[in-house]
Amino acid sequence: MQKEDLIYSNYLCKEKILEIIKICEENSIFYSLYTLDIVIAKSLQYDVSYYSYEYRLDNEMNIEVVEDIYSFVQNYEKDDFLKITICDSDQIIFSRIMCKLKEIGGIDVLDVGHMSTKTIKSGAEEIEIAYFYTEITNENVNKWTALEHLINLLGISKEETMGIGDNVNDRELVQNSGMGVAMGHSCPALKEVADDIVMDNNSSGVAEALNIYINNT
Repeated sequence: MQKEDLIYSNYLCKEKILEIIKICEENSIFYSLYTLDIVIAKSLQYDVSYYSYEYRLDNEMNIEVVEDIYSFVQNYEKDDFLKITICDSDQIIFSRIMCKLKEIGGIDVLDVGHMSTKTIKSGAEEIEIAYFYTEITNENVNKWTALEHLINLLGISKEETMGIGDNVNDRELVQNSGMGVAMGHSCPALKEVADDIVMDNNSSGVAEALNIYINNT
């Protein structure tokens, strides 16, 4: 296996993307698209605002602000839509959108079940962003199914794997891996299924998880 080889992919098709965008536009709800290379959004709000701040120094995330996302997708030549995230601060509006999304076949709609909270530091001030959140992927696409593919490719058992996460979208990975680890800042739903809970991502939590694994083998 070469370093740049693509060994697994399962993208959202353009037709599903456009169907979801139409629902979001008709209900004036914020959404963003994730491809292999870029994040597309109309403005820097909610999760996009946080990630724009979080990755501002290392250029890990290329965010493109687009006024007409529907037309952008229609003219987009690649086939690499990973997911759509949808956010809103109003629970009633968000719940109504979730019901509409779950009527669409062939996709998975993440049911977070709680308000997400992010903190942006501006000098000495900390700004808290709170919103309801979901992400949409192709059906049966999550981090665990990707790891399953790698397990089969390498001919190893799941007991030889470690899954580390911090969010609801890591639940299947952490629950099914040989050793499931939740970071210290993880949501309660993830901590419930983890074998171990370590420090947060600013306190060498991954290194702690690796040390636990090494000491147990």
